[in-house]
Amino acid sequence: MIAKLQIQTVLYKGKTILKNAFCSQPFKLADITEDRSEKTLRLMMMTSSPGILDGDEYNIQIEVGEDCSVELETQSYQRLFNMKEGASQVMEIKMAKGSSFVFLPHPSVPHESSVFTAKNKIYLSGGCSLIWGEVLTSGRKLSGENFLMSKYHSLTEILLDGKLIVKENLLMAPKTIDVTTIGQLEGYTHQASFIYINEAFLISPILEKINELLAGEKEICFGVSALQVNGIIVRLLGYKGEQLHYCLKKITSFFLQNKIISKPVAYAK
Repeated sequence: MIAKLQIQTVLYKGKTILKNAFCSQPFKLADITEDRSEKTLRLMMMTSSPGILDGDEYNIQIEVGEDCSVELETQSYQRLFNMKEGASQVMEIKMAKGSSFVFLPHPSVPHESSVFTAKNKIYLSGGCSLIWGEVLTSGRKLSGENFLMSKYHSLTEILLDGKLIVKENLLMAPKTIDVTTIGQLEGYTHQASFIYINEAFLISPILEKINELLAGEKEICFGVSALQVNGIIVRLLGYKGEQLHYCLKKITSFFLQNKIISKPVAYAK
């Protein structure tokens, strides 16, 4: 199945609204904004399919208008079913000046023999704020499907004014790469990453705060690093997808509550 989802937003009277939206089966899009007086538009990406099947091709295109603020959520865990040929997803986000975008999808659950490739490309302009997360499980752990996927490959590229600033390349191929060895998962079964970019805030105190937020979590291993641009990356290892997803949401809540993703300074138009 070839499926498409397109989202385009614009700022109207200080609020972010949908300018255009299109989706084909099995995609659905829901507006879950609770406070209509706020600038942010909250959307949920839904699907009528139980998961991604062999041969599926998903194409997602998002344009966040100038000064817009968008938070995109998913409905549930993304299941990747048994495959022979494989499935793919391409996601492209274009962010105009002064816009902000938050995307923390539910964990991916690759079933036995699944083959999946995801390509994410994010184009930032001046004054943008980005929060991007990903959680990958080892499979249906409670059903005994631990690392039985054939391949999971997720490539994320982030560009600022056309220049590549971040490239995240996650490849899991347990049949050819020992996931338990040094430099891999080293005994953990689940992994997550979190990227935050905002050129207008001091990163050092944010690094310290994130370390404090995660320090109380049990049975995880994590590291927080500054990017070469004004941003951070957090990597986490653990045993539960729900826990890692909660950690990413907890970090995001810190940014939202302290208004660290809104446009803080003027920029040159």
